[in-house]
Amino acid sequence: MQILILHGPNLNLFGRREPHIYGSTTLAQINERLEALAAELGVSLEILQSNHEGVLIDKLHERIDTVQGALLNPAGLTQHGVPLHDAIKAMPFPVIEVHLSNIAAREPWRSHSIISPAVRGTVQGLGWRSYTAGLRALVELLRDTEGR
Repeated sequence: MQILILHGPNLNLFGRREPHIYGSTTLAQINERLEALAAELGVSLEILQSNHEGVLIDKLHERIDTVQGALLNPAGLTQHGVPLHDAIKAMPFPVIEVHLSNIAAREPWRSHSIISPAVRGTVQGLGWRSYTAGLRALVELLRDTEGR
């Protein structure tokens, strides 16, 4: 089972950017934790971080027929990424949206995700654990679907 992990704009700055909100864990550390969990779950990951919406969309298009699911932290595209929303809706596989912070508890303009209506589910507010919880949930969903 192949899973796509997509990290949006500025997430390469995890550990440095607003640690009081996002914590001190770096993106490299999150990716290491995801790879360790993937090995435990018996799945493979392809991981990409980009500061450009089009690059994330291109990766979804490129892998449309070769991955079984995706985990996405849209970051700043959460509120304004209409093209990303549309790309997700075109995918034949489930996408789980993740956020380290609880966006509903932050500034009012952050509380609405334009991405959420296009995804299967959302995990937020658990720090770096949002990623591992999201990956576990995605793999369980995919295995449930395979068993039917």
